[in-house]
Amino acid sequence: MEWRRLLDDTRFGGVASLDGTRGRSEFQKDHDRIIFSEAFRKLGRKTQVHPLPKNDRVHNRLTHSLEVSCVGRSLGEMCGRRLAAMGELPAHIAPSDIGAIVQAACLAHDIGNPPFGHAGEYAVRDWYRRTERARLSGISDAAYRDLSLFEGNAQGLRMLTTLVETVGIRLTHATLATFVKYPWSSAEAAQHRGKYSYYESEREAFTRVFDTLGVTRHAPGVYARHPLAYFVEAADDICYALIDIEDGYEMGVLSEAEVTDTLRPLLSTPDRNEYERDEAGFNTAQRFRRLRGRAVDNLIAACVDAFFADYDAILAGRFSGSIVDRAPAPIRDGIAHAKFLAKDKIFLHSRKMELEIGAYAAVGTLLEACAALIGGDSGDDGLRYRTSRLETMMGEFRPDRTAGADENARSVTDFVASLTDNQVTRLAQVIRGNTAE
Repeated sequence: MEWRRLLDDTRFGGVASLDGTRGRSEFQKDHDRIIFSEAFRKLGRKTQVHPLPKNDRVHNRLTHSLEVSCVGRSLGEMCGRRLAAMGELPAHIAPSDIGAIVQAACLAHDIGNPPFGHAGEYAVRDWYRRTERARLSGISDAAYRDLSLFEGNAQGLRMLTTLVETVGIRLTHATLATFVKYPWSSAEAAQHRGKYSYYESEREAFTRVFDTLGVTRHAPGVYARHPLAYFVEAADDICYALIDIEDGYEMGVLSEAEVTDTLRPLLSTPDRNEYERDEAGFNTAQRFRRLRGRAVDNLIAACVDAFFADYDAILAGRFSGSIVDRAPAPIRDGIAHAKFLAKDKIFLHSRKMELEIGAYAAVGTLLEACAALIGGDSGDDGLRYRTSRLETMMGEFRPDRTAGADENARSVTDFVASLTDNQVTRLAQVIRGNTAE
């Protein structure tokens, strides 16, 4: 792979930008397009870890995405400076452009997540698996596979390239490819622990983006990652490993000692010595801020070093795994411990699980109510009336009655996935007949 192609700043969809628009690069415009999109705004009411939290200091998908984008920008700019020093950057590309690409991709990395996070993903998948194919009236095997394996990453690429008035957000090819974490379709998901980044409906768009950039192709429909995608993954890993445990403290699940003992090993030796010398003079919030800031700085440097340690393999499309896993042992072990603590104590907390059970049921209730729009009989007059009202509420996602079952099933799923936690909860209550305020 060659950077002169990998950093292509032309826009997906063939729409040219005006030259020299107020001093912004094409990649900075990507960032702004995402920020101003409705899909991004809705992340403010979507679950990060804790559904419908009453504590306003706990992260949601929006605050998480903003923090990931900041870490991603630092990773990208540091990488860009190293590439410039090596003479690898094209003449028209600055290190800050690399930072802007990674920042924009990080900003969008959760844009396809359904309401209630992973609980919402499972709810969509299970509804399609439990629903008799006859009720879905002619849905193809490919569409059924996509939807019964519903994946927020693939929904995100669909949002960026297909939805939003059918043309996506029109990002640059470089940013779109950097966004893609799992460059294969649902057909290959079984070989990759169920993860993938594009549906059959986006196969043409995905292939066009990756072929435009000259990304290494391993098999039909299966590509290497864009090299900068490793930094998006690293930024996400860094943030959710550190932020999940801070949120655990805010929710009363973890103690202060558990948080500080997890963060301290992620500091460099000089930073750790300085912190241990001065920590008695700090309150809890100050301790967390100092530990987090120094840990992030150390993790960023370690991840960039790991990227360049495997630089040749990454550019050849031969690298597998994550650059966090290639960082020094204290970094790997520290991140692994943070993830274990989150899984062992936070994800299994009783209140969180209770809310996820309710979230799962709410998403299923809404899909069931919309089932008639995919195809088939709407039932009696009462059901037809309810279905018509739901259809009106779907707005831009409203199925086309002249379209086939595949397109209508995707439209219904797009609608449900676009909703916030609050919207799904409220609609499910209305469908069940509970309209009390």
